[in-house]
Amino acid sequence: MHGARRAVVERARKTRDRAAARQVAAGREGVRRAVARRRARRALMRSVLRLQRRRLLACVPAVVLGVVGWVTTPLGRWLGWEWMQYPGRRLYAALMRGAVEERAARDAAIRAAQEDEETAAEAADEEIGDRAERPAGPVPAAPTTTTTEGVGVSGFRFEEYTAEMETAAHSYEPESAMEILAMVEGLPAALTSVANVMRILAERADSEFPLEKAVADSFSDMFGALMSAVAVADDMGPQFRQAHAQDIARHEDPRNGPEAEKGWNV
Repeated sequence: MHGARRAVVERARKTRDRAAARQVAAGREGVRRAVARRRARRALMRSVLRLQRRRLLACVPAVVLGVVGWVTTPLGRWLGWEWMQYPGRRLYAALMRGAVEERAARDAAIRAAQEDEETAAEAADEEIGDRAERPAGPVPAAPTTTTTEGVGVSGFRFEEYTAEMETAAHSYEPESAMEILAMVEGLPAALTSVANVMRILAERADSEFPLEKAVADSFSDMFGALMSAVAVADDMGPQFRQAHAQDIARHEDPRNGPEAEKGWNV
């Protein structure tokens, strides 16, 4: 009787685990795909802006040569020489032809990178997937915690490390804005490390710890959410440099040296 009841419980538990796995996997895949698509959209937008910048730059020599064409075009018609006719228009078309081809190559590379990122995300999901096996019976484990006032305290206190980071942020006194730039450009690596903590916990919860699969899936979901923050942090460095391009140039490429550049300090 006891064995039959246990078998029923095991079947119900496996059915529940499979349903939860499908639901979490769908949500996790959606998060990963959303990150890849958002990054690709931003890269494609930058590609469009780059093309428009090339278009404006192409207009300058084309207009100058077009003025010359006011003289050469009638002369070319009279002589029957096509290469002398409409030189500005020909130059603009040639410049834009190269710019359009470069944009097409950039866009293809961006879309290929998006597909690779989505494929890698799917492979990571499969790696964290259904690997946990329930033990046949109770398994004794070596004590890994200490007891303080009747509460088990783990050796890994993630909240203590993050609390220290929060305190450091409150007391942060940068010496210059360039130090802030260095901090901003280091954010993707820092957030990736935090995300990797959740990835490692997801893998160990799925393969080592005596936890339900839903817990491992939750860790994996947090990993995907933190990687979304990494995608945002990737754009902060270029945005910072673009917004403060003139200020950064004074530090990275000072006119006549740093001491001379100080003459403009106000």
